[in-house]
Amino acid sequence: MITNDQITDFIQKIPPSPKALQVTITLLNNGELTKAAQIAQTDLALKSYLKSIVNKPIYGFKNEVSDISQIFGILGVSSSQQTVYNYMMTLLSPKKWKLFKLNESTFHELQAKLSRRWKQILIHLDIDDAEIESAITLLPASIIVSEALFNHKKADVEILRSVNNLNLNTILSRLCDLDLFDICKKISQKWEMPPKTAKIIQASSGFKPSDDLEINTLGKWMHLLLFYELSQPMFIEAQLNDFIEFQIEYVSDIYDDFAELMEIS
Repeated sequence: MITNDQITDFIQKIPPSPKALQVTITLLNNGELTKAAQIAQTDLALKSYLKSIVNKPIYGFKNEVSDISQIFGILGVSSSQQTVYNYMMTLLSPKKWKLFKLNESTFHELQAKLSRRWKQILIHLDIDDAEIESAITLLPASIIVSEALFNHKKADVEILRSVNNLNLNTILSRLCDLDLFDICKKISQKWEMPPKTAKIIQASSGFKPSDDLEINTLGKWMHLLLFYELSQPMFIEAQLNDFIEFQIEYVSDIYDDFAELMEIS
């Protein structure tokens, strides 16, 4: 059993942001894109990450975008904030993944796909809320934490998978008394995100619906998005699809709408 203290200790190791990153986030929170871009420009690693993300094919730009002011202008405040949160995760991401078949490139691809699709969903729902948009960053963050926790009990994980044929989320619950979505909640608290962010993530599990209609609706859309993306061949091979148990009854009322939105993207 991995104790709650061990989990908390690991999450506390999520590194404090470098000074330039702290200032960038503060400025983005205040909606000051130009000033945020000027500061982000001074952090070469952050600058490189922003360029690598925004120039992925999923964004559809024909010519390379390299100027940080232009990148922030294209993304807008909410998406820029979300992308910087994603960058924070690269500071914690393992140099070599042991349980999940991921590397730096495929992990960045996961971040980009989830971020882009979630933004698309929020536009479709006519929602412009930076905190809600940033909620999707918690899933990649929790995958990093899960990788570390599983590596502490790798033999136990392999036995549970081979003998009982359990999915990874169930194994995580048995080893830690927390599932992937509970870990997301802990990370949201570490990042001092508002409580509704964690509630959306919890609802997206498909097992913890919210009494709040808006939060529950967002949870349904996120549940479908997670299942959709983690069911892509790249992430099936990485074993990430083993985290999401699709709850068709939970999302049946929006399934067709979601499918249509994915087709036109």
